[in-house]
Amino acid sequence: MNHWILGARPRTLSAAVIPVVVGTAASGVDIIWWRAICALLVAVFLQIGTNFANDYSDGTRGVDGSERLGPKRLVGSGLVNPQQVKVAAFLFFGLASVVGFILSIAVNPWLLLFGVAAIAAGWFYTGGPQPYGYRGLGEISVFVFFGLGATLGSSYIQSEEITSLSLLVSISVGLMSCALLEINNLRDIAGDKESGKRTLAVLLGDRRTRILYVLFVDASLIVGSLAVFSKPWTVLILIAGLVAFSAVQSVLNGASGKELIPLLSRTSQIQITAGFFLTLGLLI
Repeated sequence: MNHWILGARPRTLSAAVIPVVVGTAASGVDIIWWRAICALLVAVFLQIGTNFANDYSDGTRGVDGSERLGPKRLVGSGLVNPQQVKVAAFLFFGLASVVGFILSIAVNPWLLLFGVAAIAAGWFYTGGPQPYGYRGLGEISVFVFFGLGATLGSSYIQSEEITSLSLLVSISVGLMSCALLEINNLRDIAGDKESGKRTLAVLLGDRRTRILYVLFVDASLIVGSLAVFSKPWTVLILIAGLVAFSAVQSVLNGASGKELIPLLSRTSQIQITAGFFLTLGLLI
């Protein structure tokens, strides 16, 4: 069981939870709780399914070997049979589909198209003959699906409209999700480069990736604070800058190798803190 928990990558789940929470708060209406819970389940199931899909695809391609710096992967380290991981990926994609179908029928059937696109994005990130994650396009996908899509979608299923406020906070959420991906890819530059996985971090190189990470974090907090013109208390998101300071400093000061491993967790803490205070500001 511990292997499967490891494969689900719990530290990345904030990227699924925060968009739903922020988007729901940004709707500005009385919350329809069953819809919010369904949206949360869809997001979490998609994230876990994508994590297993990436584990399977990277492992079978020989990208995630036992010598990788980060946490062990199920397939790459030989902990679990590849086909079992593949089945787990589609199991969670299936669960997301079932819950998403119920939600879409209740709100708007067109939401089904976004669900299909999200599952396809999760699988083809590292799967298929031409994985787009190997072409430096991972950040775009994360921004679209774990920023704009998940946040706007969560807001839409409550109010059944898209507002400028929900769009603004979705951009903030998406940028922070990109920061989470960027610190992960910064850690893996050497291994990814050797195995032929051309992430944006590999294409940019070490120094530029560090700068991009800082830009993602700072831009997320700044954009989120712009909601102050609609919701004055959203300025509270800037408190997350205090949490971000040490992580940003470590990255700019050249933390490398195993020093980068805890920075993924710290970036998740930044995301959670920013999401909490942004949500609080939206609700006050």
